[in-house]
Formats: sequence, structure tokens, C-alpha cells
Amino acid sequence: MNAPRRNASRLQWHAFGAIVCASITLTAHADGLHATSLAHTVLPEVDVVGNHEGTALGSSDAASQGTIGASQLNNRPLQRPAEVLEQIPGMVVTQHSGDGKANQYFLRGINLDHGSDFATTVNGVPVNLPTHAHGHGYTDLNILIPELVQRVDYRKGPYAAGDGDFASAGAANVVYRTRIAQPFADLTLGPNGYQRGVAAASTDVGEALHLLAAAEGLNNNGPWHTPQGLRQRNALLTLSSGTAAEGRSISLSAYNARWTATDQVPQRLLDAGTLQGQAFGRFDSLAPSDGAHTSRTSLSGEWHQRDDRAATQLRWYAVHYDLDLYSNFTYQTASNGTGNSDQFAQRDQRQVLGGTLFRSWVVDDLGSGSAVNTLGLQLRQDRLRAGLFNTTQRTVTATERDDDVTQTLTSLYAQNDTPWTAWLRTVAGLRLDQWQAQVRSRLPPVPEFDSNSHQLSPKLSVVLGPWARTEWFINSGVGFHSNDARGTGPSASSSAMPASGLTRSRGDEIGLRSQVSEALQTSVALWHLRFDAELTYVGDAGTTEAGRPSQRQGVEWSNHWTPYPRFGLDANLAWTRPRYSDASPDGTFIPNAVQRVGHVSAAWRQIGPWSASMTWRYIGPAALLTDNSMRSQANISSNLRLTRHVSPNTDVSLDVLNVWNRTNNDVQYAYSSQLAGETAPVLDRHVHPAEPRTWRFNTRVRF
Repeated sequence: MNAPRRNASRLQWHAFGAIVCASITLTAHADGLHATSLAHTVLPEVDVVGNHEGTALGSSDAASQGTIGASQLNNRPLQRPAEVLEQIPGMVVTQHSGDGKANQYFLRGINLDHGSDFATTVNGVPVNLPTHAHGHGYTDLNILIPELVQRVDYRKGPYAAGDGDFASAGAANVVYRTRIAQPFADLTLGPNGYQRGVAAASTDVGEALHLLAAAEGLNNNGPWHTPQGLRQRNALLTLSSGTAAEGRSISLSAYNARWTATDQVPQRLLDAGTLQGQAFGRFDSLAPSDGAHTSRTSLSGEWHQRDDRAATQLRWYAVHYDLDLYSNFTYQTASNGTGNSDQFAQRDQRQVLGGTLFRSWVVDDLGSGSAVNTLGLQLRQDRLRAGLFNTTQRTVTATERDDDVTQTLTSLYAQNDTPWTAWLRTVAGLRLDQWQAQVRSRLPPVPEFDSNSHQLSPKLSVVLGPWARTEWFINSGVGFHSNDARGTGPSASSSAMPASGLTRSRGDEIGLRSQVSEALQTSVALWHLRFDAELTYVGDAGTTEAGRPSQRQGVEWSNHWTPYPRFGLDANLAWTRPRYSDASPDGTFIPNAVQRVGHVSAAWRQIGPWSASMTWRYIGPAALLTDNSMRSQANISSNLRLTRHVSPNTDVSLDVLNVWNRTNNDVQYAYSSQLAGETAPVLDRHVHPAEPRTWRFNTRVRF
């Protein structure tokens, strides 16, 4: 490590220390600040019952921005915790392996893989993991306890100055409650060994503090003939005080899971139905020793203060994370007749430190309202060890990569929100990001190297109206995603040129939101997103591959209809045209870029002692190869929830997942693999079957 590098690292750690010390100091002295000016703005924490409280006129800077409320989430059956994000119009959440692994995400014609290009935070703590052993931006939302979610704030496109890395397609912040009205205990049972228990309670600790505690346990074997044996444990403690005007909190969370994976299988094997004379079905496994163990522990704090003239918020976090993942997607391509498998292990151990500080203040009073300026500072550093190993039955046989990485992102942003007239408002922002990384391989002859990149990202939103209960939005912005640090320097395993640490994206959007009537709200967004060419580090292979510039354009149409107080209908449709933007004889189609998505959900609330909801999801076909010679099949699924209010403190629910028992596939890929008995790899469609119809029975008791 050279001297400038050491000095930069020290400055970054000192900056983080300053953020934490500031948090402690501000929290200690908060009770004496602005006591008089805050008196008229003190508000208790309340639950908003409305279904779309964050999409009303005047609440957004873009047609594709909104808030998902707790009531909307509670009305919907969830197969997996990350499906809370499927309430975001156009978002798809699936799985290609064991349920303990991070999900696959798709939005705006982008195969987000395990989370790249969509920034996700939980209570302001980022979940995306850069330079991850399995996939850059890895976003494991199995850490979520859905019953604690108060709301999800989301934005699409790179238009907000406060959104940085991974936010080209969009960003979402999942906000947990800090208190609940009554302690509760949930027990859910289902077939295939499904057992889930959740308990939560909150109480005052003395006169000034409030404690929230929650715990979750989940066991699930699934329909797989090799039981996945998912064992998941989750816990949360939050200590908070104050009000919406001035308050502070500190949270400790811990998550642990292990499972046996059921990875995708080739379609040719499912069509044949046999392998070397043995029957093989949709829920059989080719690699029964695949699986993983993971854990995540985080400590985070928040302090805020606001009055009618200014607002300040400070967040800090520290995360410890581990993953040991064993996978085999190609089966026996390297066996050379020996019968050995292609199984490999990816190990990721890291510590993450970071924080965010921003201040907003009123700068003047125009005739139509007050302009607001915002300045923000964000800092994050990941110190990690990431490895790739050849394995047999989870026993390491060779080491492909083993790297120590220190990666730091320092960001400054400024934003001005000005209402020029009663019908014209602008939001202008500018963001500066400085990315630094040091990579040290534990395997010679790959050398140690440093990488540095920076980017200036302007943003602009124009809000027009409302006219005739309709607002119009024009948005444009420059964004980015960071690249895997291991792909930004020389490599003994790749002849590709090193990549920049940051890859630029550019987004534009025109949209409208209209309150057509008291019962009907609709929004439409036409958008365009472009990415520069990039070099991608492939975690499964330990190599760097050249990427191509791309562009996507599409239309999103979202509707919310409440003709009666106890009935609501949501219908969200999205269409995208994804293409590579350079000329190539290989074709211009982007593999796995979903082109059409539809979500429809209907909810009936409190019809006597009964409530019910029905959801329908459509995932359209997509090209699996760049020449479009192989395409995925469409996926249609429906889920049902029926709830009865048995007593003032007891509810029972029945969830039916995949109601019509359709033979769906959660994901579909095209690549070459080799089965036992085959003499060479075969290019084929590979699928991960969706679960057949299943049910889950839930009892909730409040105390």
C-alpha cells in the first residue's frame, strides 16, 4: 500500500468516526435544541390506513415515484420476504436457487441479477454489497421481517440527487416501525415442512425511551425431492425516543440462515424425464450438495431534527457479513470422463462502515411557496475477503481467486427545490462521487493494484400543474453503478483491459399522474435509460468480460381504483424495449431482459369478520440469446389470501400460492452444460421450476 493510499484510507476512517461522534453528541444534546420552535410540529407516530398515501398529487417529483403503505403489504400473501418490492409497479422478484439465497430481480428491462442497478436500503442501511463473491450488488432481503414494515419509499430512474450507487433503475428504502400498538405472535404452517413463527413487542423504557423487540424463525423443505432444509433465524432490537420533529434511534439486527440449494436444470433433461436410466422430474436436483450458510449482523443509528424552517438527519451503520455458497450450474463440463462435478464455492466475509448526513433549509419565500436547499454527505467503506474455489461435495480441491479488497465511496450532493409559480416547480441536483479501491490477491502472480474513479452527476425534475387534477413530470439525470473492484485492474486470468470503477447511466422520463375521480388514480411514465460500455467481473468464473453499451425505453401505466371504502383494485402494466446500442453480428437483444410485466391485485377489507385479497402476476417472454434465437416462456401466477377476524385479538388466515397450479418457471437461462453420459457441452434452456400450488395457514394473536 503506498503512502497516498494510506492517507486517503485514514481520512475516510476519520470521516466515519466524525459522523459517529456527531451522532452521539447531537443525540446527547438534542433535548436542548429548538424546544420552542419545535413545539407546534411535535407529532406522534401513526399508522396511515390509506393504500397509496405516497402517490397523491403534490407528493412526488416523478410519475414513477411513490410510497407503499403497510396496509397494502398486509393484504398480500408473500411467498418470500423480498416480494414486498413487487408492490413497486413493474418490479419482478423470483428465485433461481435455494430460498435462503438473494432473489433475482427484474425492472425496466434490466436483469438486475441479485440486485445490481437497484439500490435497496432498510431503515437507511444499504443492503447491496459491492464486489461480492457471487455477484456485484448482491441484495439479500431475506433479512426482512415483513410484519414490521411501516412503508416502502421508492423511486425509479437516476433523477434524485440523494441516490447514488446501484440506483440507475431505481431505489427503495424499507422503513421499519419503531413501535407497535400491541404485542403479537404469528404462527404459520404449511406442507413440505413449512413452519414460521414471528413475535414482536414494544414498550416504554422509563419516560424517554421506547424499546421494540422482534424475532423470527423459519423452517422450509419446499417441494424438492432433495429437501432444501432452510433454517432461517432473524432478530431485531430498536431503542428510540423523541418525536417526528426531533428524535433518535439505535437498532441491532442479526440474521442467520443455511439451506440446501436447488439450482436450475436443463430443459432437455426435463423433456427426457430420465438420466442414465433413472427417472428425473421437475423437482429433482443434479447437485444435491449445493447450498449455503450466511449471516449478517448490523448496528445502526439515526438522529433527526426538523421544524418549519430546517431539517437535519444523521444516519450511521456498521455491518458484519458472511456467506459460504456452493453452486453447480454446468454439472460436468470439466469432468473429462472422470465423473467429477463443476461445483464451486464462493466465500464472502466483510465489514461495512458508513453514514449519511444531510441538512435542508428554507432559503426564501416566493409567492407560491418556499424554496428549499439540501446538502448531503455519504460515506461507505467495505473491507472484505472474497474467494472462488473449486469443490467436490463442498470439499475444496483448488483455489481460483482469493482477494482482500478495501473499497470506499465518498459522495457529496446538493439539491434545490423551488416552486416558481402555483403550477411550476423544479428540483435541480448535482452529485459528486469519488470511488477508490485496493485489491490484494492472495495468489501470485496477480499483483496488488489501486483504482480510482470519480463522476459528476447532474439531475433535473420539472413538475407542472396540477391542471384538472393532473400533474405532469419531466425528469432527466445522470447516474452510475460501480464496477466490481476485481475487474478494475490487471488479472492473470483475463486479457481484458481494466474497467473504470464507475459506469455512467443516463435517464429521461416524461409522465403524468391524475386523480381522475375520487375513486380512481392513474399514472403514466414514458422513459429512456442508457448505459455506457462496461467490463463485468463474473464471480462464477473469476474472470472479467467485456460488456456492451445498451439502452432501454418503455412505458409504465399504474392504476388504483377504490369504488367502495372496503374494496381496492390495483393494476400495473409495464412494457420495455431493451437493446444493445452498438452494431454486432451476434445480435442486439439483451439476454434475460424482461419486456412485459403485469400486476393486478384486488382486496376486500372487513366484510363482516372476513377480508380477502387476490393477486395476479404476468412475466412476459424475453430473449435468452443476443440473436433472439431462444426465448423464455411467459409466466402467469395467482395468489389468494382469506382472513377471518375471530376475536378482538385473534385473526386466522389461509394463503393459497399458485392457485391454478400452473407449471411455471421462476427463471430461465440459456447456456452450455454437460450431463453425465454426454460427450460435450450442450447449449440449452435452463430453468428453475416455480413451486406448485401450496397453502399456508396463519394464526395471529395480539396481547
